[in-house]
Amino acid sequence: MYTALLDHIRKYVTLTDDEAALICAKLRLTSIKKKDFLLTPGKVCRGNYFVSEGLLRLYFINKKEQEQITQFALENWWITDYDSLDSQKPSRFYIQAIEDAEVIAWNQEVQEELIQAIPQLERYFRLILQRAYAATQRRIEYIYSFTDEERYRNFSNRFPDFLQRVPQYMLASYLGFTPQFLSKIRAKKV
Repeated sequence: MYTALLDHIRKYVTLTDDEAALICAKLRLTSIKKKDFLLTPGKVCRGNYFVSEGLLRLYFINKKEQEQITQFALENWWITDYDSLDSQKPSRFYIQAIEDAEVIAWNQEVQEELIQAIPQLERYFRLILQRAYAATQRRIEYIYSFTDEERYRNFSNRFPDFLQRVPQYMLASYLGFTPQFLSKIRAKKV
């Protein structure tokens, strides 16, 4: 049941069978129904979540009372509110299932324990965070440098799976424009 996670870790670092067994013994698989939440504002984020099946989103409610999606996570992606997880202060974010999902939860204590027992996990998480940070920088560049149509085109070319799985209004929120504008872009077959 942890095969996807172990395969993902092994893409970055070497694990022995004993180390893999230790990881599996410390983690828990959680099922989440579509529209259910892993995190809501005011709660402290308790875990870093690896998506083994399904699709989730991280979002907040902006000053205009609109949802602003900052991250999606589908199979083999991680999702969490690092600010809340690290500081143990209440989150301002929601983490919600867009589809029925299976996630593997690493709480902070278990993660530290596993890193002590399996030092190469620290390298794994460093590499994952570097990639996530680079993606965030690229997204910020796109927001400031690309037109709305260019952002949509780039996203649809890089992540075609999302177009079939994410509702249009959520994709528009993530890309920073209205669902109506997204409909116009899609109608033009950009």
